[in-house]
Amino acid sequence: MFILQSTVRICRYRLSEKFHQFLSVSPLSSAVHSKMVKQGPRPLVICGPSGSGKSTLLKKLFKEFPETFGFSVSHTTRKPRPGEENGIHYHFVSVEEMQSAIERNEFLETATFSGNMYGTSKRAVQSVQSMGKVCVLDIEIEGVKQIRNSDLNPLLVFIKPPSIEELERRLRGRNTETEESLQKRLNTAKCEIEYGSVPGNFHIVIHNRQLKQAYQELRDFVVKELETQREEGTHVILTRCENAVDSS
Repeated sequence: MFILQSTVRICRYRLSEKFHQFLSVSPLSSAVHSKMVKQGPRPLVICGPSGSGKSTLLKKLFKEFPETFGFSVSHTTRKPRPGEENGIHYHFVSVEEMQSAIERNEFLETATFSGNMYGTSKRAVQSVQSMGKVCVLDIEIEGVKQIRNSDLNPLLVFIKPPSIEELERRLRGRNTETEESLQKRLNTAKCEIEYGSVPGNFHIVIHNRQLKQAYQELRDFVVKELETQREEGTHVILTRCENAVDSS
C-alpha cells in the first residue's frame, strides 16, 4: 500500500502544472491536514491596512532574527506588479485554478480584495513549519476571521496606521493606485481599523505612530510569546543578529 501511494504521488507531481506541483499532495484527510499545520511554533499573523507599515516592521523582525521566521507565500489571481516573482512574492494563478483549489479544501483562508482573490494554502504553512520556523502570514481581515475559526492557533497582531490622513498620504506616495482604487483602499482601511480595534479580535494592536516604538512593541510581544513556547517544549530558534540590532 505504501509503495502504491508513493507511486501515485510521484506520478501526480510529474504530470501536474506548476500550481499543482505546489499544492497537490497525496489524498489526505482533514485530520491529517490539521496535524500538518500544528507542527512547529505557533504561526504569526500580521494584519493591517495597506500602508500601515506592516512590511517595514516585518523586515526589521526578519533582519534581527534571520533564522526564526519564514513567510507563507500566498496565492493570488491578480497580475504581478513590476519586480514581483512567482513563487517568491506570491503564487500567481488563474481564477479557475484558485477556485478548483478552494473546492479541494487546500486553503486555510481566502479573501477577495479589489476584485482579486487571495489565499493561504495549508501546504504553504506546513512548508515553513517543517523547517522549524515561525510561519508569518500577512493577510486581510476576512482571512483573519477564517483563521480564528480554524485550529491553526496563531499569534494575531494588528498594525494600526497613525491616521487615515497619513495612510492616504503614504498610498498616494506609492504612485501605484488610481483614484478609484485609492478610495477603495481607504474605505477598506476604515473597516479594517474598526475590526482591529475590537477587544479580543487580536492578541495585540500596535499603533504605528513612530517606527522605532512600534517595532519595539512588536518585537517584545513576539519574543515573549516564543520564549513561553520554548519553555513549554516547542523547538524555537531565537538567535539575534547583533549587527541588525545596532543598525536598526
